[in-house]
Amino acid sequence: MSLSVWLMFIPAVFLLNMAPGPNNLLAVSNAARFGWQRAVIGGLGRVPAFTLLVGLTVVGLGAVLAASEHAFVVLKVAGAAYLIFLGIKIWRAPVAVLQPDSLAGSQATGTQGALWPMARREFVIAISNPKAILIFTAFFPQFLDRTQDSSPQLLLMGATFLVLEVAALMIYAAGGAGAGKFLSSPRGQRLFNRGTGGALVAAGTALAFSRQG
Repeated sequence: MSLSVWLMFIPAVFLLNMAPGPNNLLAVSNAARFGWQRAVIGGLGRVPAFTLLVGLTVVGLGAVLAASEHAFVVLKVAGAAYLIFLGIKIWRAPVAVLQPDSLAGSQATGTQGALWPMARREFVIAISNPKAILIFTAFFPQFLDRTQDSSPQLLLMGATFLVLEVAALMIYAAGGAGAGKFLSSPRGQRLFNRGTGGALVAAGTALAFSRQG
């Protein structure tokens, strides 16, 4: 892959990273409730999932999923069910009167604010979405140089995607953390939880009814 092609790939793939998907919505929710730093650290749980998906794309599993309706449906249903479950859980999350400065502290000591559960949720959401593999399979080949070995090029594109995914995570978490004052009231928390939860349920429903290809 030439430098000029790679420089064109970067802004194009960053649009995918910045899409308001379920992982990014979860980062906004976590940052608003537990602070930017915890949201970013917990959000890194998506990185090994996307690393695995990129690796599977490189070895050709993307083509298998594209050709296998059964494999696509299994992953699609599992991912959609988890998104809907998580959305309902956030929608029904209890609210409490909090000071703006304590949003990143007092709740962060609870189970929901623990780093491992946050990272695990990010991982499960990312790994259970077959759309990621299909996107990689459809998008990456557009930038391949057919006169060169495809594997190193795919690995470079995958690594670039992962770095930009962390950047997108940090941006979304910053946006969520900025909502801390709004969430200092029970009404603000309730509205935000229902907005984020509803968006996750909508994302899960859209994934469940999405068509192959």
